[in-house]
Amino acid sequence: MKLYQNSKEPLYKQISSQLRDQILKGELKGGEYLPSIRQLAADLRISVITTMKAYQILEEEGLITSQQGKGYLINAQNDEMIKEQHLRLIEQHLLNAIECSKIAGISEGELVNILKKLMEVE
Repeated sequence: MKLYQNSKEPLYKQISSQLRDQILKGELKGGEYLPSIRQLAADLRISVITTMKAYQILEEEGLITSQQGKGYLINAQNDEMIKEQHLRLIEQHLLNAIECSKIAGISEGELVNILKKLMEVE
């Protein structure tokens, strides 16, 4: 896991984002435990509170569950759950793109054309 101290994104969001991606890609499987909050904090050389905030975000999203005395368990992901999580990410990225386009003076039509061109590249 890579954290960027000089990023505008807080460390806890960087952690939750990277773990979310690993869960949704299947790199971290349902039924597995995440490292303990203290262990991850020590490994990343960050505050326990920062790690706790990251885990809380994932728990609120339904990706992990706290198991009393055992730690955080990754929830099994079904196709509908994965799709919903990706839709949330898409919406957030599109909102960011809309905000940037307004600042840059790019019209809605131009923005749609950019999206279409990018989709052709992929």
